[in-house]
Amino acid sequence: MKNKRFIYTSVSVLLLAGISFGTVSCNDNNLEDVKNSGTFDSSNYFQNEEQSFTGLVATYDLLRKYSGGFENMVTFFNAASDDCYSGGGSSTDGAGIQGFANYSINSVIMPISYWKDYYQGIAAANLLLDRIPNAQMNDQTRNRFIAEAKVLRSLYYFELLRTFKNIPLILKPITVSDDYYNIPQADPAAVYTQIESDILAAIGDLPATVSSAGEKGRITQGTARAILGKIYLYDKKYSEAAAQLEMVNGTPGGTSQYGYKLVANYADLWQVDNKFTSESILEVMHTNKGNSDWGFWGSGKDEGNSINVMLGIRSYKVTDTAPANTPSIYSGWSFNPVTEDLFNFMQGDPRLDATILNVKQLVQNGSVTYSAAYRDTGYFLNKFTPRTSDVSTLPGATELNFRQNYIAIRLADTYLMEAEALGGSGSRAQALLDAVRARVGLASVPVSMQAIKDERRRELAGEGHRWFDLVRWGDAPAKLGTRGFTAGKNEILPIPFNELTNTALKQNPGY
Repeated sequence: MKNKRFIYTSVSVLLLAGISFGTVSCNDNNLEDVKNSGTFDSSNYFQNEEQSFTGLVATYDLLRKYSGGFENMVTFFNAASDDCYSGGGSSTDGAGIQGFANYSINSVIMPISYWKDYYQGIAAANLLLDRIPNAQMNDQTRNRFIAEAKVLRSLYYFELLRTFKNIPLILKPITVSDDYYNIPQADPAAVYTQIESDILAAIGDLPATVSSAGEKGRITQGTARAILGKIYLYDKKYSEAAAQLEMVNGTPGGTSQYGYKLVANYADLWQVDNKFTSESILEVMHTNKGNSDWGFWGSGKDEGNSINVMLGIRSYKVTDTAPANTPSIYSGWSFNPVTEDLFNFMQGDPRLDATILNVKQLVQNGSVTYSAAYRDTGYFLNKFTPRTSDVSTLPGATELNFRQNYIAIRLADTYLMEAEALGGSGSRAQALLDAVRARVGLASVPVSMQAIKDERRRELAGEGHRWFDLVRWGDAPAKLGTRGFTAGKNEILPIPFNELTNTALKQNPGY
């Protein structure tokens, strides 16, 4: 008997993706407010703008893969980098994350969601793109929806490419009559070409910016160019990457044509209710209003940020003699403890305290107690550590309803990506590096690839980028060899076993 694979029929895909459907005002296209109204027949759907918008929301929902559910991207890829350990309750707390952290990962323990979830997002995009041409709506809105869906589909393909490399390329809904078990993997170069051309074609139909609160989080021209520039960088098309990123970045330190500007205070980026700042380019929305609970956690229907509870400190307690300014932390599961290497690397950097919470020192001062978890160092990622003041007062599991957004792409990131695409040399690369440093009060240093690498580590620590950076630069074997990283193998991950059985898919080399 053939197993159920990543590709879903057009009737069922939107339900399998965990998407909420129902009444939504197209005059207030808020991506958080679409409610579930049960099952439906997709053959009779997508008849008008309202229904098409719910299909677009279905496509956006997969962005929460970055920071929602136990198998979110940030904690998983942090755990395998040199910035964090796996952590958690024990060496068996989450077989996938533990196996990735020590490079014993194989196709059996590789979490299937890193494959399946993105293909669900792609399937939702394909269904919308297939049906929307016949919907009753004005062409400008239709073209915008199409553009957003194509950019999102390209982003999901990019995440699959840089995680697995060898993946099928599917650009239309799969029906029950299709032989979808025999769809082969595409040449990665062909997938890159497809997604790059899709974004280029989409940019003109996207708004330059969005201003209303209800449209925050939607793809704009600036978002699309930032995603495209990042894709070009990984595809080693450096001049094209630099050109796209320059349009996003504008004059280093200034306000770009899309309104992007570095926030003045670095620590403000991690204030829970400081959402959609001038630095935010692609931001994943989280809310406690969905009343997320254990029965559907990680299914795509939950709307809380899971990084927070996963990084929270086990059995954390402030002592009676602690100073009044001692952090009040909600106890969590202690994943991603910060390595001593990162803590030492950031000494003297103004971003240290915003990035790392030194609980070891608080214990030594007699201010707090906590329970050491697996691979404990006493250092925790302050950017995502949950405060008791962030606890939801609404129904639903407390642990699953933290509302901190996750910024998937921000301006300091695109500054440094452009400087990298420029080869780490020249006056513009110098200005981009200087702007990132000047924001936190650091003096200029001569630009070089090493200076850019160091700056990315300090600026973006714990945000889920480091592992991909090391692989892209070819530095992973040297930096992660003591963890078990094997060159020529661990640059990509194994395709989950259940996706291979009775299919045309071939396992990645070394697995």
